[in-house]
Amino acid sequence: MTRARMPRPHEVAAARRDPRLLRALSERRQDEAWRTRGTCQSVDPETFFPAPNEPADAAVALCRSCDVQGSCLAWALEVGDCHGVWGGTTPRERRAMLVAWRSEVQPDPDAAGEPGPPVRDRLLTLVPLS
Repeated sequence: MTRARMPRPHEVAAARRDPRLLRALSERRQDEAWRTRGTCQSVDPETFFPAPNEPADAAVALCRSCDVQGSCLAWALEVGDCHGVWGGTTPRERRAMLVAWRSEVQPDPDAAGEPGPPVRDRLLTLVPLS
């Protein structure tokens, strides 16, 4: 089993411009019943979880024609799922998108009670300025 590496800065920059991520951001929490309408409902789930040495092309092709692709990807990024194909993306693509997602999506104040500090302040506490 191989360990997933952190995405490189250029991969994160490309992910920020990816239309699939932009669609997921716009459809985030818009459709709570997306799973019932997915194209994947009529396909064997094994298709979306290929072995590490097998291509994910069949699953990605199915996702391209799906109406709920954005909601599916938003869900996977929200929960941090790194296995299988979700929203037409492979785990490697989603790792880069996840970095961009976390910087774009603010915590839900209703879910956490009190809103946290702005993203910039949180980053400053993690990365001290010299």
